[in-house]
Amino acid sequence: MIDAQSSTSTRPYLIRALYEWCTDNGLTPYVAVQVDETVQVPREYVKDGEIVLNISFDATSSLKLGNDLIVFSARFAGKPREIMIPVDRVIAIYARENGQGMAFPRSAAPPSGGAEAPAEPAVQASPQEAPRAPDVDVRLVNPGTAPPPDGTGGAAPKAPGSGKRPKLTRIK
Repeated sequence: MIDAQSSTSTRPYLIRALYEWCTDNGLTPYVAVQVDETVQVPREYVKDGEIVLNISFDATSSLKLGNDLIVFSARFAGKPREIMIPVDRVIAIYARENGQGMAFPRSAAPPSGGAEAPAEPAVQASPQEAPRAPDVDVRLVNPGTAPPPDGTGGAAPKAPGSGKRPKLTRIK
């Protein structure tokens, strides 16, 4: 029997499931990513340590949603770029059109010893959310709260110095 400590992370499976749900319903899947030295994205589009990327079939080439990495090619300002995102740096996946999706806990930067620091405490689930494993912090992203659909990515807004998770907001 596998216990919760030795099982694999549910994050890559949830990302793939929501990606499939978006595409099956004609919606555009976006991912919000916490950027650090392990993330390969165009740095000029990173704001406040985050970037939001369109990962739809039309916006990417050779998309691979693996258990450890999300890898694809995309054009930014007309230039092709190779993108590589460790799955543990994805902080949300949602549909651009209605904001429905899931958010995940932020990963703490590994200390100098190389071990992963524990993620911030889980957010309390609202009564309508299903119970979940204590090591996964998943919450619904409310409709109408997605970042602008600019097609090239951007950063999810964050209150400076708040220390809280960013809230995804739609800007028209």
